[in-house]
Amino acid sequence: MPASELQALIFDVDGTLADTESAHRAAFNQAFSAMGLDWFWDEALYTRLLDISGGKERLLHHWRQVQPDLQDIGGAGVRDTIARLHEFKTAAYERAVQDGAVQLRPGVLRLIESASQAKLRLAIATTTSPVNIAALLRKAIGPDWKQYFMVVEDASTAPIKKPHPQVYLQTLARLHLPAASCLAFEDSSNGLRAALAAGLATLVTPNGFTAHHDFTGALRILPTLQSVTLAHLHAWHAEAPAWRLASSLFPSA
Repeated sequence: MPASELQALIFDVDGTLADTESAHRAAFNQAFSAMGLDWFWDEALYTRLLDISGGKERLLHHWRQVQPDLQDIGGAGVRDTIARLHEFKTAAYERAVQDGAVQLRPGVLRLIESASQAKLRLAIATTTSPVNIAALLRKAIGPDWKQYFMVVEDASTAPIKKPHPQVYLQTLARLHLPAASCLAFEDSSNGLRAALAAGLATLVTPNGFTAHHDFTGALRILPTLQSVTLAHLHAWHAEAPAWRLASSLFPSA
């Protein structure tokens, strides 16, 4: 098979596979209440906070915003509080997923199944936690969801958050494929920048929290994957050499 032929699809999770952010926001607020904090993240604030990749990083950023003089000798107290908050939040998010509050975005499952049947390799490249991934995909696909994905890279294996390309570079290494043989799927500017930095042609499906982001350099910007077929993906991927030449002009690439 030629190296430049499409051989793999690499998916982000939050916002890309599923509209998860409303459930995440509600879970954060439940964690604040459980720990007696008067914090509340409304939709506007949470949208801004999504510019910070990673739940723990988002918590620390907010804490420093509301308490600019935050100091912690040695850092253990702050780290412990952030970790406890994140544990509460993760548990609340898992309950929401199990209660059906989160579904895959339109067209996602059909595309995954079609790609699997066509023997394309599938991978996940996300900086969310493995617990969140498993909760979502167990509910949406079933207990055997891992059979679809040859590689899963997440916060436990790629700790440097997007827009750093670490998670994509590690995914490509584990797939044993060059970037030119793959397509990435993202929903945010940080995700797109990470994929571009790894040399990946990227399809972006924005959502309500990311529609205002700058998606300069994306191969395609689509409302959803609902009407996307493998034939579309192969055709768009064939355009990638010209796209790569153009995207090299963009600072984000």
